[in-house]
Amino acid sequence: MIIGVHAPEFAFEKDLDNVRRAVRQLGIHYPVAIDNNFTIWRAFDNHFWPAHYFADAQGRLRYRHFGEGEYEQSERVIQQLLAEAGQKGVDTGIVSAVTEGVGLQSDWLSVRSPETYIGYRPTDNDHERVTTFASRGGKVKDATHTYALPFAFALNDWGLGGDWRVGYDEATLIGHSGRIAFRFKARDLHLVMGPGPDGQPVRFRVRLEGAAPGEDRGGDIDAQGMGIVTEQRLYQLVRQHGAIREMTFEIEFLGPGVQAFAFTFG
Repeated sequence: MIIGVHAPEFAFEKDLDNVRRAVRQLGIHYPVAIDNNFTIWRAFDNHFWPAHYFADAQGRLRYRHFGEGEYEQSERVIQQLLAEAGQKGVDTGIVSAVTEGVGLQSDWLSVRSPETYIGYRPTDNDHERVTTFASRGGKVKDATHTYALPFAFALNDWGLGGDWRVGYDEATLIGHSGRIAFRFKARDLHLVMGPGPDGQPVRFRVRLEGAAPGEDRGGDIDAQGMGIVTEQRLYQLVRQHGAIREMTFEIEFLGPGVQAFAFTFG
């Protein structure tokens, strides 16, 4: 038996319609418990997205894994627990999942950029991957402010350009155009974002090293870098091909109201 638990990272992920849409799009058929108050999260003393817990037929916790990866080990644990429970004919092979788009396993050996929150919620940096908000003056909390992008970026520097209101979870574009830039190194770059409270779609343009992304485009933009924010979700904006390079990413929004929550890399 598989039971999923949805513990939201951002406020919009508490919305049941958003959860139902994501479950449908991901093809999830097992039950998913909604843990908006983090009751289950705290019961397991959990600290990670994702986290996997494996219990035997007596309900005893036998194995756990935090984060992505180690899928073969997880499958071996499932096979062992099924055999212990008396299941006959357990397949001992390893499933090779065919995935693409955002479902493709991250290339962790090349990732040098960490998940980064756009709001003023603290980002968990480690000693090897530290991000720096490089727009002069830092973030102005809960007030509209005019930001300017720096002229040059070091690895994992990032910033805002234009009139933004920075909240705890997100930054909301107040002006009619605005930009976010990030100097990163990873195969994939994603941005969690959504339209503003009025729900109006917002067009945007992505540039890599100042040019259209071409074959390095993500699944949510075309080769010229054009895309549109229509709902609150993770958007795949960059997928590098060939050798993984350090690059400067810039997204320009062509209308007001967009809300940007977090960068993730894979």
